[in-house]
Amino acid sequence: MAKRTSKPAGRALGEHREVVFELPPAPPSSTLQAPIPLTSVLGQERAIASLERSIRSRKIHHAWIFEGPFGVGKFTTALAFASMLLDDSTSEGLSGQLAVDPDSSTQAMLRHGSHPDLVVITKRLAAFSENAKVRSLKHTSIAIDVVREFMLSTGWQAGQVARPGALAAKVFIIDEAELLNEHSQNSLLKFLEEPPPRTILMLVCNNAETLLPTIRSRCQRVALVPLTNKDLQSWLKSSGLVLDPLQQHFLIDFAAGSPGALMLCHETGIGGWWQRIEPLLKQVDQGKHVAQLGPLLSELVDGWAKAWVDITPQASKEAANHTAVSWMLRLLAWHYASQLSSQRPNPQRTSRALAAIDAIQAADSEAYANVNMLFVMDKLTSTMAAHTQV
Repeated sequence: MAKRTSKPAGRALGEHREVVFELPPAPPSSTLQAPIPLTSVLGQERAIASLERSIRSRKIHHAWIFEGPFGVGKFTTALAFASMLLDDSTSEGLSGQLAVDPDSSTQAMLRHGSHPDLVVITKRLAAFSENAKVRSLKHTSIAIDVVREFMLSTGWQAGQVARPGALAAKVFIIDEAELLNEHSQNSLLKFLEEPPPRTILMLVCNNAETLLPTIRSRCQRVALVPLTNKDLQSWLKSSGLVLDPLQQHFLIDFAAGSPGALMLCHETGIGGWWQRIEPLLKQVDQGKHVAQLGPLLSELVDGWAKAWVDITPQASKEAANHTAVSWMLRLLAWHYASQLSSQRPNPQRTSRALAAIDAIQAADSEAYANVNMLFVMDKLTSTMAAHTQV
């Protein structure tokens, strides 16, 4: 099976945690992402070359970490790699490129999300646990019960449809691996130290430093990077995504090379936030205290979180608030960071933009500590006005 293609979002501010944009619970076999050819992954030439060298050597390491910024294609790349490892048709074509037979039975099962030897683990699997207690909880991490039930209890079983000529008989992908709590990570150590034959584990995460050193030291690391503007435009064209002309420039710039961030902002209305905020921010940049800006920021965050909880069974309002505020603060930080990259540097302007970014970082900590949102945003906008006079 594969992960759902809806919209996970990570924090852009602070390195101490990762907030994830929740998905409504759904059976793991529905609404699946089919693997694409490894050579079709955009903007990751170095990572792809490393994976292809491993395939050509036919000596596949048993554990991998796919790391990089949110939305740049980590899971897509891991899934493409897994599809080649599980398929005995993987070979070098006339062009010299590695490819699979698209009509093979392995690829057919992967496209339909029914391959029994590919297991994708996320915290949302808790909703499908055989344990009623696990199902009833609102999980903010990938619990040890999920790892045990969906991986460790089956990891030593032989692949059900394994091909003798394939490079792997079973592949586990743990998506958003930074959500593995310490107990869950420790439970993986025996698996990593004594892996079952022809079994591969892939950990997908935004920041590998959130994983235990004992985990990192046993894995091959594959770094993925933000796409260039050219690659992002190519992705946009191939995706069929139609952007609001009034928001297109902002969305592409704000996405910072991340197709996932661009799609999320488009589909969740974050692009609309900017249209409402920008005129008021221009006044703040002139050193004016704009009384309505703080309440507006708080209203947008709260409205987004409430709407998400309304349509998402078992969603946590607190987690939804943290997700919404992280994107709001990322939006404000992007605004001031763009001033730092101006082609006409101004030391005074730079100093004030940096002070505003410091204030945004402070607001991030306050919001995570559950300080009243209106208070946080009012304080932030007052501080930004005090530091951003021009």
